[in-house]
Amino acid sequence: MATVRGCTIPDDRYYWIEKHVWVKKDGDLVTVGITDVAQSLAKKVVAVTPKKVGKSIKKGKSVATVESGKWVGPVPTPVAGEIAEVNPALADDPELVNNDPYEGGWIVKISPSNWDEDIAGVPAGADAVAQYEAFLEAEGIACE
Repeated sequence: MATVRGCTIPDDRYYWIEKHVWVKKDGDLVTVGITDVAQSLAKKVVAVTPKKVGKSIKKGKSVATVESGKWVGPVPTPVAGEIAEVNPALADDPELVNNDPYEGGWIVKISPSNWDEDIAGVPAGADAVAQYEAFLEAEGIACE
């Protein structure tokens, strides 16, 4: 796991850097969440409203809406498919997104329709960390 400009960036997942979204393949499913950078920029998350289980989602479309005292916005996915599961813990404790964005604060799990094609070009591992670091430097973003 890397720390860049105070932001935690695990190297075991893929990152849609400009959207501050991560995905991780877990067997037949893909877990989607927002990054430490996103939660830091949003501040205290007060609500997470995921799409319903069974909903088909196109690549680039939102799987959920995240609301904080500072921001309301979509959580887009770099992978198309059907929502297989939503994180039930977020209904009672949306701050899990702040406190544990990469494990307990995941948002949805998708059954991908075309993983190999969709994930092509989405950086992972050390390459993702290096690209994210360059992005954060260029944008002047740091986590608190």
